[in-house]
Amino acid sequence: MTDPSTVFALKDIRRTYKVGSELVHAIDGLDLTIRDREFIAVIGTSGSGKSTLMHTLGFMESPTEGQMAFEGEDVSSISRSQRAHLRATRIGFIFQSFNLLAKLTVLDNVLLPLVYSRQKVSNKKELGMNALERVGMEHRATHRPSQLSGGERQRVAIARSLINKPRLILADEPTGNLDTKNRGRIMDLFGSLLDEGITLALVTHDDEVAQYAKRRIRMQDGKIVEDTAQ
Repeated sequence: MTDPSTVFALKDIRRTYKVGSELVHAIDGLDLTIRDREFIAVIGTSGSGKSTLMHTLGFMESPTEGQMAFEGEDVSSISRSQRAHLRATRIGFIFQSFNLLAKLTVLDNVLLPLVYSRQKVSNKKELGMNALERVGMEHRATHRPSQLSGGERQRVAIARSLINKPRLILADEPTGNLDTKNRGRIMDLFGSLLDEGITLALVTHDDEVAQYAKRRIRMQDGKIVEDTAQ
């Protein structure tokens, strides 16, 4: 579990919730290795465990049981503050609903992860503009989210996910609110991120979107039932 080419290594991971008097096994004995610069699509029906897996990879939840290593370090039972630090500095997030703050400009939205991580950065504006240039949105830096199309908002959300130079980007149904044309553009953009040393994992219920990924993982009842590489 110390291979530098391994971003995540999960062994016999379980995530159990208590709902009333019953135990729900959202993740049930899952093994998964994610390597550097992989593009993975996690697919499955509602309740299959794919969202819980993404929350675990994003350090939003801790496993109930099992071993989990990130960049070679055991993170199975790290503290809440340690999870928050990794979440803020090593993981990028992209959401279906974009999660842009309406009162902030495009540039200020992109810079938010730097604010949350409390990093002392002298050239924040330059970093933000560089991130916007990478997604072709630098000309919209002073606009508000309400002035953008759905595809433009998602490109801003991608720029925001890049600002901390993450090792891994997690995307939760990132094309769910986009038309076919913009969906294709966003997926092509995701593909280009791999060349920059970024590993990408997305959750989707759309098999067409999943086809863009080099590796597809299908979940059912908290388990991986299919792991296919193109």
